[in-house]
Amino acid sequence: MTGVPSFELGTDGPSAIVVGIDGSTTSLRASAYALGLARRQHSRLVAVYVGSISTMAAVELSTACAVLLARSEAFRERAADLRREAEKAAQEQGVSITFVATRGDPLTELHRIAREIRADTIIVGASTKAGHRLVGSLSVRLVRAGKWPIMVVP
Repeated sequence: MTGVPSFELGTDGPSAIVVGIDGSTTSLRASAYALGLARRQHSRLVAVYVGSISTMAAVELSTACAVLLARSEAFRERAADLRREAEKAAQEQGVSITFVATRGDPLTELHRIAREIRADTIIVGASTKAGHRLVGSLSVRLVRAGKWPIMVVP
């Protein structure tokens, strides 16, 4: 067979995994799956929390500043909680983990981070929101982008 790459011992499986976490039940399942996969495959694991940035139209400036400050503090607190949980779970599994907290569009940020670390796969939890069946969830958008293998954990 010419032109078909041969099997190389030790090079199968993902070497870098990105898992999206937000504290939802399905994202916790996704992170547990990613931890197990990283442990079995001796992969690098990067857990990513993306806080959304909502637009605030027609809001008085002082009110907007107060709301932004409150959201910023809530984002930092949520990120710190998720970081502690991820690091504790990784330590229990004997897996090295990097935690990244960022703000923006989850699709854009997961792509950016996966590209930066040269990820082999992205793992996310399935959406539980009914509206996503019509509009499209993050997992559907990731699959449609077609840049990495995507694992969606129910």
